[in-house]
Amino acid sequence: MNVGSRITLGPGSATPALSIEDVFERQRTRAIALRVSTADERIATLRRLEKAILGRRAAIYAALAADLHKPEAEADLSEIMPILSEIRHTCRHLKSWMAPRRVPATLAMLGTKAAIRHEPKGVSLIISPWNYPFNLTFGPLASAIGAGCTAIIKPSELTPHSAALMAEIVRDTFAPDDVALFEGDASVATALLDLPFDHIFFTGSPAVGKVVMAAAAKHLASVTLELGGKSPVIVDETADLKKSARSIVWGKFANNGQTCIAPDYAYVHESRMPQFIDAARGAIAAMYGDAAASPDYCRIVNARHFARVRNLIDDATTRGATIHAGGTADAGQNFVAPTLLSNVSADSLIMQEEIFGPVLPILPYGDLAMPVREINARPKPLALYVYTKDKAIADRVITETSAGGSCVNASMAHFLHANLPFGGVNNSGIGNAHGFYGFRAFSHERAVLSDKFSATPMLFPPYSGRVKQMIKMTVKFFT
Repeated sequence: MNVGSRITLGPGSATPALSIEDVFERQRTRAIALRVSTADERIATLRRLEKAILGRRAAIYAALAADLHKPEAEADLSEIMPILSEIRHTCRHLKSWMAPRRVPATLAMLGTKAAIRHEPKGVSLIISPWNYPFNLTFGPLASAIGAGCTAIIKPSELTPHSAALMAEIVRDTFAPDDVALFEGDASVATALLDLPFDHIFFTGSPAVGKVVMAAAAKHLASVTLELGGKSPVIVDETADLKKSARSIVWGKFANNGQTCIAPDYAYVHESRMPQFIDAARGAIAAMYGDAAASPDYCRIVNARHFARVRNLIDDATTRGATIHAGGTADAGQNFVAPTLLSNVSADSLIMQEEIFGPVLPILPYGDLAMPVREINARPKPLALYVYTKDKAIADRVITETSAGGSCVNASMAHFLHANLPFGGVNNSGIGNAHGFYGFRAFSHERAVLSDKFSATPMLFPPYSGRVKQMIKMTVKFFT
């Protein structure tokens, strides 16, 4: 058995290490007890997680710096703040979310009363990625706890410092019957996916998402898949170019472009292309200066991904792309400079694959129908962004395309809105997360009907002439 597929219960514990199977069976038993847990009990558990995050803030900074060269301010903004926001929002609203929701009777159901109750799905599996390791692990965990589920977590092995710290946080904050974390490589994930979880929450690539969904299908487990894809940007001729460039540059180059909702490529109206490129170059200089020396600029996660991004740039330039900024790289540091490209060939690799790195292809368009047509020809993206002063243009783009979520004159901001569902569509994901939508992802919506004085029994057999007449009258009335 893989070393990472066993956990210990805590520092100095004399209890033997627990296997994946041990923990799963313990959580199965615990999940039944949690069905009757109160909002106050779940909130107390969430508050323990909040305290653990705040108590290890400095350690989180250090782990992210070691894994991704992530600056402290960016760790606060993109990792710690979203977790705390998710926990606090859930704590504020959990009682109302848990309350049975009455629904009005239809004409056919007069004489009954009905409600929807949210019950915990049970034992959940959270498989989290490496790009925002804390945020994309503990955010879903907050939703699972709020819904009354137990959880087993498998973080990415590509960010080992973060994974080790999260294991420590989980071990010191929860009993393994409630929440457990297993470190390790893909073999650990495979072992976990063999088990009959009640719900699986996966964040990662569409390719691996298909593997997760296939594994879940064997047990008819429900899934939430937060995937990715090539998220487009449209900048029309009315847009405020300075504001637009600054917003797009931030969204693209934060975390070195390793963000599932980062702008992947940009369509810019042909009349504004030179000005936009100049504005984007200015925004890069203002934010990062000499990026190689900037304390505010992250790095590619490892050598394999560095080589992949470097190859995308080389392939694009070989096919005629023009570099307007960046293009330089340092393999020893996994460093790729913030890069802007134009004249990008449609058949280049960078236009076929999700970039997931600090490279922005900029494409000209004349008629808005062209980018809309090309966006619709691709798999549906996780995000789509429109920069314009014309509301009709924004409405047209959003109406005529499909994406998991969208922003107008902003980039990535919808992720932070706790009252909005966050998720993809088809290739970019299945299901939603955050706030009530995360609570609902880990909950079963159970229909409960109580009969008081409905007329339905009057239609039961035996089907006498009188009953048949009543049935025909009923059918006629409702059709």
